[in-house]
Amino acid sequence: MRSDASEIALRDIRHHIELAIEFTGGLTEAEFKADLRTVYAVTRCLEIISEASRRVSDDVRQRPSSVPWKQIAGSGNVYRHDYEDVAAQMIWDTIHRGLPALKAAVAEELARSV
Repeated sequence: MRSDASEIALRDIRHHIELAIEFTGGLTEAEFKADLRTVYAVTRCLEIISEASRRVSDDVRQRPSSVPWKQIAGSGNVYRHDYEDVAAQMIWDTIHRGLPALKAAVAEELARSV
């Protein structure tokens, strides 16, 4: 059974995925990399997604899925503490390669009966 805290965390993850996608919508990769405000805003979205993933209950994280919960949770440490190694390319790749699958998995989990 999913907890209320997990429900809130999953909704936060979904919301910040949607924001990251909205912030980058219509931008080319080069435009994104040149727009420091957008890079910072999207990086913050990814930090929040990481933190919210830590609040998803063990029962949800242990269900069979392709979601790399541990990596998502750990990515926040990279954004916060190894920030000098965080390149706009890494953020761009995460948005376009990682977030669509995570968004689908979160939507599926939210659609499950509680």
